[in-house]
Amino acid sequence: MAEMFSKVMLGTVQFGMKYGVANTTGKPSGEAVREILKEAFDNGVTALDTAPEYGDSEEVIGRALRELGLTGKFRIVTKIPRLPKEGDPEVFIRDSLRGSLKRLGVEVIDGALFHQEADGIHLPLLKKMCAEGLIRCAGISLNTEAFRDAGEEADCLQIPCSLLDHRFDRCFGKAGRHCFVRGAYLQGMLLMPEEGIFIPEIRERRRKLEALGMPMAELALRYLFGKPGSKSILTGVENLAQLRENLRISRMAPLSAEEVAEIDKIVFPPLEELLVSPWMWKKYKEIHHIS
Repeated sequence: MAEMFSKVMLGTVQFGMKYGVANTTGKPSGEAVREILKEAFDNGVTALDTAPEYGDSEEVIGRALRELGLTGKFRIVTKIPRLPKEGDPEVFIRDSLRGSLKRLGVEVIDGALFHQEADGIHLPLLKKMCAEGLIRCAGISLNTEAFRDAGEEADCLQIPCSLLDHRFDRCFGKAGRHCFVRGAYLQGMLLMPEEGIFIPEIRERRRKLEALGMPMAELALRYLFGKPGSKSILTGVENLAQLRENLRISRMAPLSAEEVAEIDKIVFPPLEELLVSPWMWKKYKEIHHIS
């Protein structure tokens, strides 16, 4: 499965909506999306991550690939929205995939993930879609430690992981399973000006990492490339310049095992989930009365 997906995966939530704590430019134009996809393809990035819940991201991708003549050239991973409490889950899953296929303009989806980790109990139904020829692999997008072991039978997983987020490290390395790793920059917080970082523990550890003398974006990506296991590093971009910087770093050698171990001395023990999960930052702000 590893050969299906390039080592860099392009996140496309920004194509459908303004996303990210560090996003200052909003949703890119159709022309900008075409430029990003063309540049990515020309540089060996052939894996895309999207979802029906990312605004009109799937439609934008489908239209851009058609206009570029690149339909069928990318390996696309999309998601199944939260399953309703009522109704037949198999029918919902199949209808969701058929909708994604139509919007993306492709004949088969390379990977499908449950967007809500609790829906992972229906993984056998999603795997059934592989046999029906709608998808090539089935998995779950994991978000919280409570579901860390939910993907044992998954073909693929999307997991958050970064210099400071180690909740799902144990998911790496299982034979036959590919991991899509999101959150390399901690939704942009690792790259923000220090005054914009509202979590003191993250500010403190970033200062220690900066003392290593390597640019933070380079350190963050090369660290993840240096971790073992079959994986693609998912990076979302808002413009061509961000993509080119990620591509530049991806051509560099991964950090060595010795360098990874040196960093681990700084970042371990891991910070608690409330601090490193963007999903929980609203709760963190409420607890600490941050506007």
